[in-house]
Amino acid sequence: MSDSFKTGPVHRLYAADMTPQLDFIGIVTSNMAASLAFYRRLGLEFPADADTQPHVEAQLAGGVRLALDTEDTVRSFHSEWEPPSSAGRIGLAFRCADAAEVDAVYADLVAAGYRGELKPWDAPWGQRYAVINDPDGNGVDLYAPLS
Repeated sequence: MSDSFKTGPVHRLYAADMTPQLDFIGIVTSNMAASLAFYRRLGLEFPADADTQPHVEAQLAGGVRLALDTEDTVRSFHSEWEPPSSAGRIGLAFRCADAAEVDAVYADLVAAGYRGELKPWDAPWGQRYAVINDPDGNGVDLYAPLS
């Protein structure tokens, strides 16, 4: 039985007609230009002048936005913020068309100097799967269903 059935009913702290919607995924970066280069290679579109901006956003399918903020931007409203002492606190996944595209995108990013965390492999859950790190050490999954 799923754990979700073991926890009991959910009690909302807000009105029944309100449902929060995921709208924004934020990444704090130590180097805006390096992070933008990485995510542009994965097909995300940012304004041309974004490399020098303190905050930038890309519109994703379904209306969700991916935002990048510099560490200084976060400190401007949260003065005691410190970067995490280790990476891997978020997870992003990019679906590829097929297994060959997973391999090609992974190879392209590694050739461009990004750190491969997990080489492409055929996972037992039925996907070609790989993990590459963005410039701040966040693992970014690449996957495609196996034929």
